[in-house]
Amino acid sequence: MKALQITGYGEFAKNLEFKEVDKPEISDNEILIKVKAVSLNPIDYKIVKGNLKELLNLDLPTGIGYDVSGEVVEAGSDVKDFKQGDAIFGRVPQEYMGTLAEFVKVDHKVMAKKPDNVKFEKAASLPLVGITAIQALSKVGLKEGDRILIHAGSGGVGSFAVQYAKEKGAIVYTTTSSSNLDWVKALGADRVIDYKNEDYKNVASDLDIVFDTLGEDYTFEAFQIIKDGGRVASIAGPPDVETAKQMGMDDYELPEKLKELIDKKSAAYKFTWMQPNAAQLNEIRKMVEDRSIRPVVDLIYPFEDAVKAFEYLAKGHAQGKVIVSL
Repeated sequence: MKALQITGYGEFAKNLEFKEVDKPEISDNEILIKVKAVSLNPIDYKIVKGNLKELLNLDLPTGIGYDVSGEVVEAGSDVKDFKQGDAIFGRVPQEYMGTLAEFVKVDHKVMAKKPDNVKFEKAASLPLVGITAIQALSKVGLKEGDRILIHAGSGGVGSFAVQYAKEKGAIVYTTTSSSNLDWVKALGADRVIDYKNEDYKNVASDLDIVFDTLGEDYTFEAFQIIKDGGRVASIAGPPDVETAKQMGMDDYELPEKLKELIDKKSAAYKFTWMQPNAAQLNEIRKMVEDRSIRPVVDLIYPFEDAVKAFEYLAKGHAQGKVIVSL
């Protein structure tokens, strides 16, 4: 079968290659999926660039890609929830990385049935961003009536989080660029802030929650605009101590600046390192079928142009998700 593999670190054109590899053989608890579509995420291009090589010890060459939608072609003897022909979607765990291939195997426990009302390409856009948003906002106890700022409402995680927070009854602020204002408003945000012409810190204040999807100074600035006792959910800032331990960083301590900001506001700070979760995939499926969440897809590339898809995503201008269709 054909698979896109990472052969080294650096430029996409030099370090991503199509190769002929053996079709995976499954164990009793696994399913074999004929891949229909794959969503690319920043983690994918960061792996190729070499930004995560200290965290992920990869034996190159190896497959690339985590999000997937497709059809079950074979199920192990212990698999009861899926059968041949089922349309499914999900985000594979690290040990199964390599969804940019004609076939992929995965433990059945992390997958779910695809939403009936969307095609494979839109289904593939949902797993990583959806699970990430749900886990991050659950950690800080998002509830009806909360006032929340979600950074980068036109991004993959942001565009899902805006819709999810509205579905939960929150009052949603979000930031985006001038060119994206109209379609981000259509996602349902109560106030869309044009960061090129407005300072978001002058628009949003005394918030219950800030969802930090950008990191760097944005993580620290979140504490300026939350109320006393407010919460900051981050997927891009420093890990919190609990998550650092889960990541194997046993001697980790919060940066002193972050400690001071948390203490000053009596705030909660929660970092999320997303873990695949079938129950949350099923929650996403139901919301998509109920039309309270709509997948946001920017461009769809054919499999043979997957390297071009990486190059486009890495420019940082995507409106929603970038998909590779098989």
